[in-house]
Amino acid sequence: MRSHLLNDTTAERYRRSVTEGIERVAAKLATTDRPFTGVTVDALAPRIERIDLDKPLYDTTAVLDELEDVYLRDAVYFHHPRYLAHLNCPVVIPAVLGEAVLSAVNSSLDTWDQSAGGTLIERKLIDWTTERIGLGPAADGVFTSGGTQSNLQALLLAREEAKPGRAGWETSASHAKLRIFASEVSHFSVKKSAKLLGLSQDSVVSIPVGHDKRMQTVVLARELERCKRDGLVPMAVVATAGTTDFGSIDPLPEIADLCEQFGAWMHVDAAYGCGLLTSLKNRHRIDGIERADSVTVDYHKSFFQPVSSSAVLVRDAATLRHATYHAEYLNPRRMVQERIPNQVDKSLQTTRRFDALKLWMTLRVMGADGIGRLFDDVCDLAEAGWKLIAADPRYDVVVEPSLSTLVFRYIPAAVTDPSVIDRANLYARKALFASGDAVVAGTKVGGRHFLKFTLLNPETTTDDISAVLDLIAGHAEQYLGESLDRAS
Repeated sequence: MRSHLLNDTTAERYRRSVTEGIERVAAKLATTDRPFTGVTVDALAPRIERIDLDKPLYDTTAVLDELEDVYLRDAVYFHHPRYLAHLNCPVVIPAVLGEAVLSAVNSSLDTWDQSAGGTLIERKLIDWTTERIGLGPAADGVFTSGGTQSNLQALLLAREEAKPGRAGWETSASHAKLRIFASEVSHFSVKKSAKLLGLSQDSVVSIPVGHDKRMQTVVLARELERCKRDGLVPMAVVATAGTTDFGSIDPLPEIADLCEQFGAWMHVDAAYGCGLLTSLKNRHRIDGIERADSVTVDYHKSFFQPVSSSAVLVRDAATLRHATYHAEYLNPRRMVQERIPNQVDKSLQTTRRFDALKLWMTLRVMGADGIGRLFDDVCDLAEAGWKLIAADPRYDVVVEPSLSTLVFRYIPAAVTDPSVIDRANLYARKALFASGDAVVAGTKVGGRHFLKFTLLNPETTTDDISAVLDLIAGHAEQYLGESLDRAS
């Protein structure tokens, strides 16, 4: 089976196979008329289950035909303008080209002798991003698999930086004194990271948000004071620049002031809001991010990159030493003195894809302003969508968007029971997904079920939003009508 290995003798076979696959995907993209087919688990699972992986088809065309049946036909297509659910973006073509190149060459970005130019490209993009943020000349960072990993690494660094000069900090009792402060609508990875870092269950202090879904800094200040008074250590404050549910941006300058006052590490989770770094008109919304000790960015959200493409950035490159381990077979200590750039010295991962190439290709083809215009477009769309929903008597919208997310709830005129309204909204979301006509997300606000549009497609229009609102209302009304029929 050596004919399947990618090398100098199989280059033509590679070209034909990849071209055939690309043509299949291109044809699917060109003919997709809704974001989802509505296929159920019960319908799809048997198709996959009956495939015997020990009996190859030995033919690329036959495998692609099979893939059409088990994946391509029923995939959820984020490029469709009525996919309005999660933080999944349509991807730009230069990045997809980069994906094809990096997969074929298959560089591993852990050591210089596995990546060479790839290492320097990644470092250049890290420098570009830290300059956009304004972290200063000592800044550094590394690409990661996503925001969860970036947040974990940032909090690892914060934990280690909280220890110097304190005797006995390696004991579990000392870890129990560490506290992380984050808003009540921060990403779940903050609590997950605390657990992975061996911190106590109550180490994450939840700070309430106001009606605008931004952290209340008055409460943060009070909790930081309490922390010091109780002999505990304010390890870090996690400020969110783009919450998952609301797209809200915490008051970064005020949080930076408090972190400075109380000696806490300031981490900004900008996994969503990082697109503002390229914005032509909304960059000011994340003013204060330049004062962070660490920042999470997810290029695979608001930079329109394929998954995965993320990074953790730090103000002081020296803090990355807390993730550094040396192995004689990989990155021996002598390489540091020899100035050999091994990215594994900064990373929680060892073997790591050359994901930076996708962003490199995007910037070289489109430029930062091109990305910024796309993100500005979806922010403008969210503002228009908010006005549309706010004016619609069928709906209650929670908060004016800071980025491109809208959280709202269908409110039938003749129903006052909140639990019935909950069920109507849940039913509408499920029925809409089953129809395949559109995909929307859901969440809870104040213990009640709400629906969510996450607008990351510049091709989505207000007409699309209006149409989906009508579909939701239709499904909810159908549920309420059937409920009344059953009750009678």
